[in-house]
Amino acid sequence: MATSHLQPVASRSATNRANALLSTGPRTDSGKQRSSLNALRHGLTAASAVLPSEDQAAFDAHRRGFFDEYQPATPTETQLTQELADTAWRLNRIPLLEASLLDRAANPPLDALREIQDERRREQERQLKSAAALLELHKHKGIPWQPADNGFVFSKDQVERFSQRLILLNQSRHIEHVRFHMR
Repeated sequence: MATSHLQPVASRSATNRANALLSTGPRTDSGKQRSSLNALRHGLTAASAVLPSEDQAAFDAHRRGFFDEYQPATPTETQLTQELADTAWRLNRIPLLEASLLDRAANPPLDALREIQDERRREQERQLKSAAALLELHKHKGIPWQPADNGFVFSKDQVERFSQRLILLNQSRHIEHVRFHMR
């Protein structure tokens, strides 16, 4: 009979209950209010028709317009009028959401990602140039050197290859200057 590597269900349940006791969650009323909005994206299905970023007074005037027009006389009519006001408020939010989506399409997050990656690459090249300069200095002085000794995360082989590439590029620029730019 093979033994299971999985924890028995009863044991998993006990572990989950013990972990839940450690998770306190928000304690203050304002913390609980913020936490209740954690998954809020567009507000079309939010519990409250009015989002924290919206004007409560504007909603109240909007709602009052529906109640003035329909003048509900029973609890059912009141409930339906309230639902109508809430739904209309949410539907009025859609053009703003659409504009936001179109703006994101015109300025996609991919551009931001590319900018972040380009900056990371530039910083990595600056760091490699500094590491290569220190490597060459230590070679010149005959002193052993490891990149980590100066806080670099590169391996010595990476710094060596980069240094050799820089040396070759500098030599090629010198030859280009002599051959093509000198009289």
